[in-house]
Amino acid sequence: MPSGVLETRGLNKSFGMNHVLRGIDVSLEAGTVTALMGANGAGKSTLVKVICGHHAADGGEMELAGTAFSPVDASDAVSKGVVTVHQSIGDGVIPELNVANNLMLDRLVDAGSGFFVRERKLREEARKVAASMGIDVDMKARVADLPVADRQMIAIARAMARAPKVLILDEPTSSLSATEATRLFALVDRLRDQGVAILYISHRMSDIRRVADRIICIRDGAVSGVFEAEPLDYEAAVTSMLGHRMTDVDIRVEAGSRPVLEIDGLRLLPGGGKVGLTARDGEVVAVVGLLGCGKSRLAEVIFGISAPEAGTMRIDGSPYRPKSVADAVSRGVFMSPKDRGSNAVIPAFDIASNMTLPFLSAFSAGSFLQGGRLRSRAREMCSRLGVVRQSESDLIGTLSGGNQQKVMVARWLMEPCRVLLLDEPFQGVDIGARRDIGRHVRASAGGRATLVFMAEIDEALEIADRIVVMSEGVIAGEHVNDSVDLAALVSDISGAEAIHAGTGA
Repeated sequence: MPSGVLETRGLNKSFGMNHVLRGIDVSLEAGTVTALMGANGAGKSTLVKVICGHHAADGGEMELAGTAFSPVDASDAVSKGVVTVHQSIGDGVIPELNVANNLMLDRLVDAGSGFFVRERKLREEARKVAASMGIDVDMKARVADLPVADRQMIAIARAMARAPKVLILDEPTSSLSATEATRLFALVDRLRDQGVAILYISHRMSDIRRVADRIICIRDGAVSGVFEAEPLDYEAAVTSMLGHRMTDVDIRVEAGSRPVLEIDGLRLLPGGGKVGLTARDGEVVAVVGLLGCGKSRLAEVIFGISAPEAGTMRIDGSPYRPKSVADAVSRGVFMSPKDRGSNAVIPAFDIASNMTLPFLSAFSAGSFLQGGRLRSRAREMCSRLGVVRQSESDLIGTLSGGNQQKVMVARWLMEPCRVLLLDEPFQGVDIGARRDIGRHVRASAGGRATLVFMAEIDEALEIADRIVVMSEGVIAGEHVNDSVDLAALVSDISGAEAIHAGTGA
């Protein structure tokens, strides 16, 4: 019988008048993967931060292995056996250090470690830690130079080097390809077999179906459902999370009118194939593919971040070759980037300022900013996209990750444009919030061409009129989102069929 490792009883937490946790009862069991599901703003992050010692609970109690547990900070939680690998990989590794130093960092800073480091012995110990996790990388390699998947594995291995009783994984596959995610799942299986109690937080149902032994759902700060009977009822879990049943998305496919963005013979990489693509007015085109397929590179070229090796682009029939991001924006090309934490969010700004930043001139009279108009417009966009907040004047850091993502998407939907590029707009966003964003993107699609770059097939099916598949830097296939042949779509994405260069739509 599995034994309870971590127990929370009646946890409460409020920030001002906002009651975030309302009597949370959770049990994490040894050798069990518990999936935590909840809509953005439901309280998942706050619950994890209380368990990890980032926040103190206002009420309730916790027990770890039968002993009262009330960590004063994250370091205290780690020392007692509760370790978290956060969604941002940078929180779990130090990129400028090599692999061995990252894996052994906690021993290096230990008070009893002495002044001198024996590099050879350090690498030997690090190899043992890596081998126990099934990781095979050069111990001397700088972590910043490694692929994302290896960095994620090292962050988890570093966590496991602390021999935790409880391991919390927060959206661990958000930056991984399907192949890399399979490696991670194998590691989760190994940790489960070692008796670790794992709390796995994810918005991806494919992840949850693969790893979860049980599911806990929270809604509005309270536990709304616990699912542990075999087979797990995933549909009921989603209903419990949202408070209503999910229905299939009904896409009325728009063919678009005249061409807006035309791409011809675009070579993204030296020696690579050529991309041909046309996006029309009123049309939403999803560009999908595995990590490294070239879709993010294509987005960067269109937005003026990178220059292509060859080829031409046109907007409304006129030549288009942006010299910079500012040049692209001036031509009516907007882009919401992925990795909002490093590329988009400004933590020191409030919600309204973050949302309106690129368009401050539209809210200015001479040299004076019209704060009332700015906040009113931000309030309107928050309502349209369902941003859960108390006020537009709150710091953006007070929002959940998914609501921050809504603000970043809303930023580029505020003003009209000719081409809208959305790179992973659903990153870290729950199913309900995904629908909110997708609904508004489609409702506002008239007057522009919209290209959405994403890795998940189900997300593409929820938002696109047409799905374009990229593989190894070229177009591998195109599918109108009307009775899509899923087998053919998956085949194009996986590269099972011969790849061919696109010739336009």
